[in-house]
Amino acid sequence: METVEKEDVYRIAREVVRQEIEAVLPIHSEIVDLKSAVRELAQAQSKTEARLEELAQAQAKTEARLEELAQAQAKTEARLEELAQAQAKTEARLEELAQAQAKTEEELRSLTAVVKDMQKEMRSMSQQIGGLAHAVGFQLEDRAYASLPKLLELDFGIKLKERLLRKFITTKKGETLEINIIGKGEKDGKEVYVVGEAKANLSTRHIVDFIDRLNDIKETLQTEIIPVMVTYMSEPEVEEFAKSKGIRVYYSYEFQPIL
Repeated sequence: METVEKEDVYRIAREVVRQEIEAVLPIHSEIVDLKSAVRELAQAQSKTEARLEELAQAQAKTEARLEELAQAQAKTEARLEELAQAQAKTEARLEELAQAQAKTEEELRSLTAVVKDMQKEMRSMSQQIGGLAHAVGFQLEDRAYASLPKLLELDFGIKLKERLLRKFITTKKGETLEINIIGKGEKDGKEVYVVGEAKANLSTRHIVDFIDRLNDIKETLQTEIIPVMVTYMSEPEVEEFAKSKGIRVYYSYEFQPIL
């Protein structure tokens, strides 16, 4: 009877323990699940913090880049301001140049008008001088016509058969030449022509041109030419050059005045 009671006690005890264990097991499972959840939360928190750190670094880089862009923008605006000021100065300079150009053009117009007036005056003076030169030249020729016959006879033994005069001739080339002094004469029984030019101030250029004309005149007249030149004055070397070319130079002071 006593033995049975102990077994019952053991049985009851085991049952109680079993029931206690069964009651505790769900709590243990929940504790295990909670620990697992806590670990997951810790891992998630760690990842979140890492992501936040990355975002913080990215934000810092973004802010640094924004600062750089802000500085670059400030420099760009400063440069634009400089360019705007330079453009304003350029436009002001262009305006000054435009005004200066307008002033220059006005001065040129005034100067052109003055030059035109001067040209008119010079043409008038040139005509007057030309007329005076012709008058002087004609007077020299007229004196030569009167005085050369005696001088030619004295210097060359030429006796004129006709009066000396101014004349136009047509060359074999068909050109018309004006001859200041021309006249037919006789020398040593031969027919000759006295051909001359009158120049107020005789120059080497005049002599060279005269020689060129003499060639055409001689070819046209087909006879001996006695070339002479009459003048008021010339340089000694000019007279020597004329002599070297066989041209006799007569000066106005050798002529008789025309009364």
